[in-house]
Amino acid sequence: MRARRREVFTGLGLNAYEVEMATEKRCSVKLLVFGASMREGSMNDRLASLAADVAEEKGASVERATMSDFNCPPYDMDDELSKGIPAAAQTLHDKLLATDGFIIASPEYNASMSGVLKNTIDWVSRFRPQPFNGKQGFLIAASPSMTGGKIGLWALRQPLEHLGARVYPDMFALAQAHQAFDASGRIADSKLQNWFEKTIECFIDLVEASKHYPHLKKQWVEFLGERPDDETTRVELGETAAV
Repeated sequence: MRARRREVFTGLGLNAYEVEMATEKRCSVKLLVFGASMREGSMNDRLASLAADVAEEKGASVERATMSDFNCPPYDMDDELSKGIPAAAQTLHDKLLATDGFIIASPEYNASMSGVLKNTIDWVSRFRPQPFNGKQGFLIAASPSMTGGKIGLWALRQPLEHLGARVYPDMFALAQAHQAFDASGRIADSKLQNWFEKTIECFIDLVEASKHYPHLKKQWVEFLGERPDDETTRVELGETAAV
């Protein structure tokens, strides 16, 4: 079967390396995928469902979740000290540890990220060690606007990258999303759908390489460059760190 696939890809004009990659079986990759809108059936939840379907088509296994699974009370250190970290934050923490990467479909509110999502990130960051460090992430958005929610994604990158997440350089922002989906839930514009699929496939390739071929050392220092202080300093190794 594999030899037959080699013949097909060689006939398409691929070089030897491309043929090898096309016929190679993907190593296991598991992704957490969720929409960051609380509204059931929101455009971002629909985009998250599409991302989950595409990821599975490209060979990944998917843990599908919703923002309601992770909805936490407003962060309050007094509550943390007296009651501990809420169960919803523990849920996201556990799902991040159980997966190799994450895809978040985040709405844009007033040119920024979802406040509910930011609050949950703040709670989850209180774990020691916190689970975002070294985790691969891909950010997507859907919005009726012409920018597709990308301004909000730039805001979302900041706390995630601060916490050591390896956020994929490309971000997919579906503009005029209220008119963008077809009856089957896919993107009606075939070129946009193809770009969406290809980008997710590239992201999965990166997650796969990070998980199965870990050659890079990863150290996270929360306030890198500041004077070390026992009260504020946090230093953690990422999942792919050489030990």
